[in-house]
Amino acid sequence: MPSARSTTVRDLRRSNRSRTLWALYLHGPLTYQEVATATGVSLATVSNVIGDLLRTGAVVEVGSEGSNGGRPRGLFHIRSDFGYVLGVDVGETAVMVELFDLGMRALASHRSLTRHSRLDPDEVVEQVIEGIEAVVAESDVDESDVLGVGVGVPGLVERRPADVGAHDVAGATEAVVYDQSIGWGTVPIERMLRDRTALPLVVDNGANTLGQAERWFGAAKDRGNAIIVLLGAGVGASIVSTPDGDTGAFAAELGHTKVVAGGRECVCGAKGCLEAYAGADAIVSRYDHLKRRTRAADPREVEERTLAILAAADSDHVATQVVDELVEYLGVGLGNLVNLFTPERIVIGGWLGHALDDSVLPRIRAAVGENALARPFERLDLVRAQLGTDAVALGAATLPVAEFLHSGGVRARSAAATHPQAAEPLA
Repeated sequence: MPSARSTTVRDLRRSNRSRTLWALYLHGPLTYQEVATATGVSLATVSNVIGDLLRTGAVVEVGSEGSNGGRPRGLFHIRSDFGYVLGVDVGETAVMVELFDLGMRALASHRSLTRHSRLDPDEVVEQVIEGIEAVVAESDVDESDVLGVGVGVPGLVERRPADVGAHDVAGATEAVVYDQSIGWGTVPIERMLRDRTALPLVVDNGANTLGQAERWFGAAKDRGNAIIVLLGAGVGASIVSTPDGDTGAFAAELGHTKVVAGGRECVCGAKGCLEAYAGADAIVSRYDHLKRRTRAADPREVEERTLAILAAADSDHVATQVVDELVEYLGVGLGNLVNLFTPERIVIGGWLGHALDDSVLPRIRAAVGENALARPFERLDLVRAQLGTDAVALGAATLPVAEFLHSGGVRARSAAATHPQAAEPLA
């Protein structure tokens, strides 16, 4: 029988710091009393924790609020310039890198177009490193002040034991990516990036990083059960099962769920996948088929052509038919998710999702209702994502923020060498 793991005083202090930082980050500025209520920690403990965080500079007093006849109560928040984070969106045809402060204010961005018609892992790594160097130089931020880099990638992200090297910790894991749709086998993307940069890295699926951005700051904020959908060349989703900012979400390959048995061939090699009916590639292919056109497929032209088709839906009967089919098949795919997860809200995002006319979203919800059970559908609302087309990079940047908050305000190892005091646990 395994022995119970004891909780040390150090563990408890770190947990209290972490809970305090999470509360301040997601809901601040807050008073001592509000932090105590939000975290379930005693007021005396909160006072000690915030005092420690004030001394290290991670937290700052930003003002005060009146009380009933007593002295004003201080308001505390995360100090936005205590550190910086980078977010990377590895898209179908471009790589976007952005640098943010801890208030998630974008300070610099860099976008590079892919040279190949299909994503190539070596090219992706080259462009990510190029983007990191460009935004750090543009913002004039010292690299030692960067808390980490979050990377949103297409496909399935799994973790496996890391190949232990000079800078690795025994038992550490690293992210590998598998994307059948773009011809990637098992790509050790984290290892490839770490060979080129010493900055701490966190890798996740791009739909999940979009979902985390919308959970923290956008249309899914404070929703305990939501689905955030990324519509682009492919179709992805982030399934949220708890309002907790740190846990409870997972990426789903929504585009490769079946909506038609034996239907159109998908880029993954199967037939009848939602992506073969609702992805941008499918929209362009369907439009050309109905127009009886034969055109060479170039992924770098898909976004422009998709936007043109959507814009022409009111004047071009073929474009109208394509949009009608898009609505129908999204209704099937999302209706299945409603029956499986009974979400309170579905958020439609991604560049294709943002390009849909406002009149299309109510039609998608109605189509979901035709395919979902009545009871779970009654509580559902369906809305557009709030954070724009660059939200995958924003969400990716929240990954190292989450690591920082979870650690209780301890900087990752690669930054610690030049910040020895900040790297120490906040006693």
